[in-house]
Amino acid sequence: MVQAEHDVAIQDTDRLEGRAALVNNVKAAVALAGAVRSTLGPRGLDKMLVDADGGSLVTNDGVTVIETAKVEHPTARLLISASSSQDKSARDGTTSTVVLTAELLQNSLELVRMGIHPSTIISGYIQAEREAISELERISRRANYPDEVKSVISTTLAGKVSTSLASHITDIALEAAGILSEEEGSDDLERLRVKRLEVGGGSSTDSSLVNGLMIAKSRVDMGTPEASGGGTIAIIDGGLENAKLEMEAEIEVSSPGVLRGFHERSLAKLKKSVDHLSSLDVDLLIVRDGISEEAISMLSDSGITTYRRFERGDLEILSRITGARIIRDPSRASGEDLGVFTSRKEESIAGVTHTTIKGSEMGALTVVFRGTSPQIREESMRSFDDAMGVSFRMLRDSRVVPGGGAIQTHLARHIRSFALGNPGREQLAMEAYAAALEVIPRTLAENAGLDPIDVLLDLSAAQTSDRDDGAWIGLDAMTGKKARMDQLGILDPLFVTSHSISGSTEATISVLRINDVLWAKQDPTTPDWKDEEDQED
Repeated sequence: MVQAEHDVAIQDTDRLEGRAALVNNVKAAVALAGAVRSTLGPRGLDKMLVDADGGSLVTNDGVTVIETAKVEHPTARLLISASSSQDKSARDGTTSTVVLTAELLQNSLELVRMGIHPSTIISGYIQAEREAISELERISRRANYPDEVKSVISTTLAGKVSTSLASHITDIALEAAGILSEEEGSDDLERLRVKRLEVGGGSSTDSSLVNGLMIAKSRVDMGTPEASGGGTIAIIDGGLENAKLEMEAEIEVSSPGVLRGFHERSLAKLKKSVDHLSSLDVDLLIVRDGISEEAISMLSDSGITTYRRFERGDLEILSRITGARIIRDPSRASGEDLGVFTSRKEESIAGVTHTTIKGSEMGALTVVFRGTSPQIREESMRSFDDAMGVSFRMLRDSRVVPGGGAIQTHLARHIRSFALGNPGREQLAMEAYAAALEVIPRTLAENAGLDPIDVLLDLSAAQTSDRDDGAWIGLDAMTGKKARMDQLGILDPLFVTSHSISGSTEATISVLRINDVLWAKQDPTTPDWKDEEDQED
């Protein structure tokens, strides 16, 4: 009786159980990995993404590809979440995470077909992951600053932009990271304290770093000076205009004098705020919202240069570099709320007026991206985001491991040896884990036009023959030869590789735990309880 009721409950649902569910999930993961696999490495190819309106985006960034693409399968979205987590935590290794996850799942499916239970596979994968992370930390070493740190960033940008632009972006990222290195905060500091500004015209190598705030704004009164050497600044998180009713209402005015009184009181309130700011010797006023025409003239007469319509993030950057407090009510401002700016100037770039404000404090920057087209500027910005994220994190954890597939090849060899000490069926899962790690050097070889099997065998043999530093021998994708990665400057941050391995393992285990997939055939609707009551009557 109970079973029959359950059958009725899911009669409008498609159901996949056991191996069929796993096969379906693995297919989705492999399809997603196939979409970004060819972007991996310095010889990786670009993807063109075309939206419904015909707009196109050309990029080599794996996380941009999968986050932009329209994906509906829940397992594929799980992999996208893992890639996004990798991007937020390490800012690199997103493509490797997706490709490795798909390979782990594919190898898991083979084990299930051999009769190995998913719980056994999960146990083996967890042990293999722990051993891999432990071996990673043993192999890693501190990078020399700044040469090897530059090499790390160059490895991050390999294949994404041209060599000259990569070198230029690397220098900007290192300078910006150095300025923020003394600031307290999480790794998200490089996102919050660095403003990205796109400016038309010029080449991408003309992109520059401004130690202050640069914004596409002009002063509200063109009669005030377009530049100044410095002075005091006030920042208002609000506006200087007459208050408006937040609801629809009508006011009946019995005589013109009443209306004139309303207007005079509003002007008196504005003048009080402006006079108060003038008494504090404010030279520069930044307002988040609007400023009425009456207030503009009052501010100009008081010698206060004013800007309006600022985003909240820009206000916070100004507050950081000038030391000014963000206040709500200008009439209640005090001398302690004011900050100091060292210079302000306006300039026209590509027909648009831009204002640059610099302060006496550090801790906030603007990176100006130039380029002949929006697509080029956006790709430069994405590359800078990766370079900035890695360089900022490298100042906190400078440990590196070899790139070029060297560390994955070494870990595969190490885990195979480690698996021999386990007599249970978990040994098969560990060997599958080791085989999955080799997908990285194989993919690098494929994208470089080389035979992946020959490359993998050569790397494994070269690492085995060199017992001391074999782990540092990898593939130079540009020449197709094996070499010492530390000598070529092909290095990966430890936090990128370790997070990629951990994230891939977690995503794989999440999928392996799924034993039943229920697909609703129609959207849930509200039952018509009245019809049922009529039937009972």
